[in-house]
Amino acid sequence: MDLEDNAMGLTPEQTDKILQFQDLTGIEDMSICRDVLQRHQWDLEVAIQEQLNIREGRPSVFATEARAPPVVHDHIAQQVFTDEQPEVPGGVRGLLRYVVNLVVSMCYNTISSVLNLLLSFVRHDERRLVTDPLGDVMGFINNYTSRYSAHPVFYQGTYAQALNDAKNELRFLIVYLHSESASETQNFCRSTLSDPEVIQYINTHALFWGCSVDSSEGWRVAQSVGGRRYPLLCVVCLREHRMTVVARSEGACSPLQLLQRLRRVVGDNEPHLAAARADRVEREVTARLRAAQDEAYAESLAADQEKERRKAAAREAVAQREHEDLQRRQQEERHKQQLVEARAAMASRLPVEPGPGAGTVALLIRLPGGERLTRRFTLAHTTQDLYDFVFSHPQAPEEFEITTNFPKRVVARGVAKLQDVGLKDRDVLFVNDTNA
Repeated sequence: MDLEDNAMGLTPEQTDKILQFQDLTGIEDMSICRDVLQRHQWDLEVAIQEQLNIREGRPSVFATEARAPPVVHDHIAQQVFTDEQPEVPGGVRGLLRYVVNLVVSMCYNTISSVLNLLLSFVRHDERRLVTDPLGDVMGFINNYTSRYSAHPVFYQGTYAQALNDAKNELRFLIVYLHSESASETQNFCRSTLSDPEVIQYINTHALFWGCSVDSSEGWRVAQSVGGRRYPLLCVVCLREHRMTVVARSEGACSPLQLLQRLRRVVGDNEPHLAAARADRVEREVTARLRAAQDEAYAESLAADQEKERRKAAAREAVAQREHEDLQRRQQEERHKQQLVEARAAMASRLPVEPGPGAGTVALLIRLPGGERLTRRFTLAHTTQDLYDFVFSHPQAPEEFEITTNFPKRVVARGVAKLQDVGLKDRDVLFVNDTNA
């Protein structure tokens, strides 16, 4: 079992779900169990409920599709079963009679088909108008159940829904077309379709859909499958990726004959369904592998994009810092240039330094950097003139205050005269940088 699981690409959890599904549904084929669970994303509860719905004849979730898949009628490969025995010619007269009857039969069938075609354009057949296909099917099932107690589980949906379910479930679909006017119908329903072995075989191996040809839905299906003799059973299955009518059983037959026919048809066509299941599993494995590769690629791409985004953000941050540094340097250069121009303008506006004499004071001014300045002022000069002189010097700070040595006090900038603020000749003043 482990080797088989590895070959099927199953995890231990998936294998356990297959065993539970097999135990609860009674489906012996492991590939069918796996296929059903895979189509339901390995949801065990949903898959089991789906199988119970189908066994009770209720359409599955796939039956919500309105359009039926196209059905192929391969009359050459199709198996046709009937109780009519061909007449075996005996001797020359028998052979001649057989040829004549064959020619007459072909001519009759051809003329009859042409006349029926022409009449179909003239006469109005209400069965052509399919207005309530589900109502036709349910009406037939209710009528059949009231008359015949034992029968296979009828599919409780339209023909299109049954085809969709059979295709998606990869199961056989047996189509039963019922005609009250056919003389063999009642005997076939009472003896053959009510046989326990027939019921068990059909319920186990196929979906069973039925309808009366007297209704619009049944008549339309009969026209599509080419029914000529009733009761009519058709077997439909997926063959070479197309839903194909692989066999027909026309007229009544015994339960043993019907079982032999169904077993033969199922045996001949089961390899096609097995191949379809294997192909579906291969496609799903390929899709999962591709999805995993796409997911890994998406993760790798996202990681590369995130890495590139971080690099771009780092480059942008560096560029922003460089831009800010450049702007700051340019602003500093502009400020320095403006300061130089302001000092030069201030120096040009300073009053002329007076000569020594009465009414003048010589002041010694010490800058923060240790430079010493000496300047003579008149006692009538203001403290603003003193500040302007200091500011005009290239080594003076941009923002400053002037204090005396002892006692220490601040010489305020303004219109006060030097004499009024108590400055005397040879006083030492200190310039303090207020931004330091």
